Amino acid sequence: MATIDFRSNDGFSIGSSGLGFFGAAGFGASVKIGEYQDRTYITNSNGTTQGAEVDNVKFSHSGSGIIGPGASGVSISLYNIPNYQSTLNIRFTHGSVIQTQNAIVQIYDRVNTANFPSGVTCKVAEIIHPELVQSVSGSGDTSWITPSGATTTVPLIASPGLSGIRTAGSSTSGIQHDWYLAISASPDSIGSKDLFGLYFSVEYV
Repeated sequence: MATIDFRSNDGFSIGSSGLGFFGAAGFGASVKIGEYQDRTYITNSNGTTQGAEVDNVKFSHSGSGIIGPGASGVSISLYNIPNYQSTLNIRFTHGSVIQTQNAIVQIYDRVNTANFPSGVTCKVAEIIHPELVQSVSGSGDTSWITPSGATTTVPLIASPGLSGIRTAGSSTSGIQHDWYLAISASPDSIGSKDLFGLYFSVEYV
């Protein structure tokens, strides 16, 4: 049986909840129009219930981000962000050994995956960096992608394997495959934004 679990890298399963993006003052704090979030929390579908604070990656430039709650650090290349400091771990498990292919992420309005998100500009980058230090380079996306419904999607690597280590490249087989994403969001207008969701799909053989 196949299972998809959305997780933070602090060990929390996001489950049927979601992620909320807030300003530097913490949960509930607004993000200015045209700027990006400073803190990320697990929350409910409309962002009103405070859950655990998780790793925050704030968009800073096309190929870099700022890591950490409050996003007060220095901007570093996406290639130097370790998996464990990314925003989201998508974990696919199966009862038997399989390979995966054609995995994609879409950002949409939570109504139809073909639609653009409403009132939000979202940036996503796949992180492929199993090492624990920022001083070495990983791979993954060299620049942030701005996904919009079915028009612009985020393609993910085939068969990442356990913890994304991908020991046999695209031929890696296993009962668990892990993808890691940096996610950053900016409001296009005032007010809370809840017509904004992430959709993941994958094929397996």
